[in-house]
Amino acid sequence: MTETDENGYRVVRNDEEQYSIWRADRELPAGWQAEGTEGTRQECLDHIAAVWTDMRPLSLRRRMAAS
Repeated sequence: MTETDENGYRVVRNDEEQYSIWRADRELPAGWQAEGTEGTRQECLDHIAAVWTDMRPLSLRRRMAAS
């Protein structure tokens, strides 16, 4: 893995509050926004593990709360 591969990732999130990582040098795919965290691949994955504690999509959480 080159240094470019190891550095230059960002955390992205969609409207359902699902997280992923994306190369910082690439345009974001439709429906995803930069969450604000950037770093190495592992730093981004560690951040996601810390903040994404409920894997259920936002729409499901809302439906369950309304029941």
